[in-house]
Amino acid sequence: MPGGQSRPAGRSGGPDPRVEELCTAVSRLRRELAAHPADLRDRTIAEDELAALYAMVSAGVHEVPRMRRSLLLVAGAVGSVSALAPALARVRHGIELFGSRPEQRTGERAV
Repeated sequence: MPGGQSRPAGRSGGPDPRVEELCTAVSRLRRELAAHPADLRDRTIAEDELAALYAMVSAGVHEVPRMRRSLLLVAGAVGSVSALAPALARVRHGIELFGSRPEQRTGERAV
């Protein structure tokens, strides 16, 4: 599909398991971020981006480049908090279900 969009993979019009997995992962990270006691300077950015990602995916908008951009913003905001790393990794995995990872250039680190 144009614009990096992908079609739902659900069977017979049923729920798309990719959407369910990503929404679950985003919800988990949102809960863990809300409960995290540290005063994170970019917490609001992460919360806003997670809310936008959840809304976009649950509404059926599966723009992989936009999802990856959201992931980068969230990772930049909370990536140094080791307690949130497992939940952030689940979000990353959920996004990867919608399309393969872009090719890395030499010397770049994947998020």
